Amino acid sequence: MIFEIPPSAKFWLNFVHPTLMWLLLALTLYALYTGIQVRRTRAVETEQRKELIKGRFNLKHYQIGSLLLAIMVLGTLGGMAVTYINNGKLFFGPHLLAGLTMTGLIAISASLSPYMQKGHDWARYLHIALNVSLVGLFGWQAVTGMEIVQRIISKA
Repeated sequence: MIFEIPPSAKFWLNFVHPTLMWLLLALTLYALYTGIQVRRTRAVETEQRKELIKGRFNLKHYQIGSLLLAIMVLGTLGGMAVTYINNGKLFFGPHLLAGLTMTGLIAISASLSPYMQKGHDWARYLHIALNVSLVGLFGWQAVTGMEIVQRIISKA
């Protein structure tokens, strides 16, 4: 027996990935903020440093980064799965390629954590460069993703 998803459920599944990705973009911007605060903590004088340390930005940044990695991987796989369920194929194009690239970038960025914890500056700079690229791609993905959502709505 083959499990068949009702057509109305298939339609609404189209909006899970975009909604999740918009939430992920907001969380990514918060991770950027906490990362900047961690960087500031390293660079400021003693009195300011004491105040910034109370914010526990390093722990927040690490935890949010871990959550981002998990959600990014699941969101990428989920978006591809829903596309396949609804169309019987994946659409090979810029949105898919950029999404897969972003998933790879965030995985590489997260894998640098042990090196950053040991104080390797090259890992910090690479982490920052990867994540700046990731945020740029994410902004572009938001635009192309909304174009896809508009096409889905117009076909309904």
